[in-house]
Amino acid sequence: MKPFVLVNCAMSADGKLAGPERKQVRISSEEDMVRVKNLRKRYDAILVGVGTVIADDPHLTIKNASYEENPVRIVLDSHGRIPPEARVLDDRAPTIIVTNNECTKDWGSNVTVIRGGSGRINLTDVLHILAKDLGIENMIVEGGGEVIASFFREKLVDRYSVFVGGLLIGGRTSPTPADGDGWLAPEGVKLSLDSAEVLGNGALLTFTPKY
Repeated sequence: MKPFVLVNCAMSADGKLAGPERKQVRISSEEDMVRVKNLRKRYDAILVGVGTVIADDPHLTIKNASYEENPVRIVLDSHGRIPPEARVLDDRAPTIIVTNNECTKDWGSNVTVIRGGSGRINLTDVLHILAKDLGIENMIVEGGGEVIASFFREKLVDRYSVFVGGLLIGGRTSPTPADGDGWLAPEGVKLSLDSAEVLGNGALLTFTPKY
């Protein structure tokens, strides 16, 4: 038993999530930003890695939504690197931090902590805990590239939506939607294209992974 997992991200026409050294770049069109806002209203949780929190300091909330209306915010943070002033720790929405057994950092009573194993976080075990113990039936994974790659590598992605924006970013070190070392699978992960839609100066592509 696990939540339904949607990976949703925006990349440039040359496949980059951000600029070199993770410098944030506006990729989504206005139409895609409206889509993402509406998408968040339909899902129980939004998950990102700690690198995204450090680089972008996102709220991971819906604008003008109440605490009860916002999705649960989930951050993967093996070593307790979330800054104490990070906006994901505010009181606008519930927050879950997933760390490992060795991390002893205390984020306070407003944060739910899940220990995801020794050393590297076991994503499969974490998803079972989220579904069974916390009632999370579906979730959006928004980044960064290494987190997205980890979900694909563990065959946990049920749907992949990527907005391809009408710009080039470039840069050898610029992050991509499937970052990290090595291939995700011996011959890659096969995807079946479900739909393609023009949204402003870009296109939304939606795939189903074929594991």
